[in-house]
Amino acid sequence: MAIFKVFYQENKAEVIIRENTKVKYFDAVSEEQVRRFLSDRPYNIEFVQKLEGAHLEYEQQADNYSAEKI
Repeated sequence: MAIFKVFYQENKAEVIIRENTKVKYFDAVSEEQVRRFLSDRPYNIEFVQKLEGAHLEYEQQADNYSAEKI
């Protein structure tokens, strides 16, 4: 399992505006599994990033960090 950080917009129908980008974290086997899990939601996924090492440790220190297990 790995932690993936997903950058997304809440509405697929709207043009992407960087200031409206939101983030969620997922504990999954692969990026593909994360994308399949989110496919039924109305999200416009901008980017999926696998977090490792120091970067993961840094993200886990944030107050809003919470990883959803898939």
